[in-house]
Formats: sequence, C-alpha cells, structure tokens
Amino acid sequence: MAVRTRSRHRKGSADRTGGMVTLVDAFGLAVMVLIHTAVVAVMTRFFRVRLTTRWGGFLYAVLICPVVLFGLTLFFSGVLGLGPNLQSAGVVIGLVIVLPAVAGITFDYFWMPSPDEVDLPERWDDDRPSRYDQP
Repeated sequence: MAVRTRSRHRKGSADRTGGMVTLVDAFGLAVMVLIHTAVVAVMTRFFRVRLTTRWGGFLYAVLICPVVLFGLTLFFSGVLGLGPNLQSAGVVIGLVIVLPAVAGITFDYFWMPSPDEVDLPERWDDDRPSRYDQP
C-alpha cells in the first residue's frame, strides 16, 4: 500500500497572484512609502509651527496624517496602480500608513530643530519691487 502525499506547490503553473513581487512593484511600493513619509514630515512641521500649544501639533499629526495617507494610498494604488498586491489589509495599513507616519513624525520631532529654535529675520531685506505694491 503506497501512501500518496500531496505537494502544496503547484506543478507547471505560473500563478502571478501568490508569486514573487516584481522589481517594478517593489519600486512603486518604495516610492509610495517615501512620498508618504515626506507628506507626514511636512504636515507635522506645519502643525508644530502653526499651533501654539505643547501637544497640539503632535495630536493633529497623529489624528489627521493617517487619514491623508489613506487617501494618498487609494490614489497611488487605485488610480496610478503603484505598488504590489500585498494580500492583506493589515500589511497595507502597517507598511503604507503606520510606518511612514511614525517615520515622518520621528523625523520632524527628533531630527529637525524645534520651531522656537529657528531664528527668522525681522524684516526681509530685498531690493526687488513687490508685486503687491501699488505704483
């Protein structure tokens, strides 16, 4: 009596849905993650500069940035077709929303100087005429 075992690998089929990620898909995912990180860093800086409260900028960044990243993810992956099929909503949320949000907020809070530490000139010294001045 011969015991017949089943292989979990399909023989002779090249199924793309569960296969490897192509180089173009990996590049598209990397572009999405980098753009999302830059968007979160700029939004966090904007909130830190505009809000005068101590925790306001951080709370706005934590609450608003993921919503913006969700919209950008829908745009990049749906309209533009960037990135691979990650097979799981949890992986998409973790890799395309949470990771860039944490990286962008960390970049702004720990690498960039605080908005209070940046010295800005009182007046902009420029000899060019302003387009808003009336002749």
